[in-house]
Amino acid sequence: MTDPSNQPPGPPAEGPATFPPQEISSFLRFCAGEWMALRSRFALAEAAVVAAVVAEGDEWHNSERGELVVAYLEPDGAECPVDSPGGLSVGPKGEPARRLLFAANGSFQVGEQRGSWQLWPDGSLELVVASNGSELRERIWFTKPNLRLRSTVENHADGSPGRASFSSEIRRVSRPAS
Repeated sequence: MTDPSNQPPGPPAEGPATFPPQEISSFLRFCAGEWMALRSRFALAEAAVVAAVVAEGDEWHNSERGELVVAYLEPDGAECPVDSPGGLSVGPKGEPARRLLFAANGSFQVGEQRGSWQLWPDGSLELVVASNGSELRERIWFTKPNLRLRSTVENHADGSPGRASFSSEIRRVSRPAS
């Protein structure tokens, strides 16, 4: 018999009928865990300028690997109001985490920034933050319980693109000792 207290964090025990999660609190809980991530970043607004200066360079993008730790924050009345769906503590492994606090009315807060969230019928979560004349949209979705994808796109007020990124993240799981 396996001791449940020795198990790594991971998705809640939900049946196949609930994948992908269709409620915001389930989606947030499903995000908890340690993730190995590969992120590609693109400077879209600068791409044309860089391409003109460096004919064969690839300075308009970069890719990096990392580890991300995500914890679910229970709606306990302290940081997360009891009537909220909860929140997330998110950050690179070994570094301070950011707290995203979600409200039932479709808004969220991270630090001093406020934005809106929407859980789409396809099971993806979209976060939108508008500031300084630009809008940042991030979409998070699961293709499998332990494979999460994220895309981020920034658009300036004039409609021109700013930056974009795409991340594929694999949840770390450990096998029970035999």
